[in-house]
Amino acid sequence: MTTLPDRPRTALLVIDVQKGVVAGAPRRDEVIANIDTLIESARAQEVPVIWVQHSDDDLESGSEDWQYVDELVRLDSEPLVHKTYRDSFEDTELEAVLAERGVGRLVVTGAQTDACVRSTLHGALVRGYDVTLVADAHTTEDLTAYGAPAPEQVIAHTNLYWSGQRAPGRSAGTVDTAKVTFEAADAG
Repeated sequence: MTTLPDRPRTALLVIDVQKGVVAGAPRRDEVIANIDTLIESARAQEVPVIWVQHSDDDLESGSEDWQYVDELVRLDSEPLVHKTYRDSFEDTELEAVLAERGVGRLVVTGAQTDACVRSTLHGALVRGYDVTLVADAHTTEDLTAYGAPAPEQVIAHTNLYWSGQRAPGRSAGTVDTAKVTFEAADAG
């Protein structure tokens, strides 16, 4: 139901599952295992897997913390989009990568829930994409020392509000890893 013409395909988006980003994140191993399951399923169904990798002053390009976690292995044929803003579309080639593959729907996973994942969800929806968040395949760090809610609350709240997200001509929603089929009916 995407508003993007001639974009019938779905892609799996893997956002910032980098060593320094998910170190100490709650449910880290479970989330990474779920993302790995989704990657394998996407590959088996010939669904594009698009990787996103963040860098900034605190996450220096090329550093050990900047590297993707060892548990997830990108194939050379799978695009890697480098970004410096929270929204994976902002000042990157992500839109061109998706357009080239005919993608109008995204299944989103990764980190951090309250930063890059959330920004990318909204960025995709306003650009015309259908967007499904995989409820058990994203996580965030503990920022309670700065007044933020506990990570588990951030994750639960994001799942709650994204499950009811809507926009004209576009669909959004959440689904657990076990129920992802990479079809439009997943959302909701």
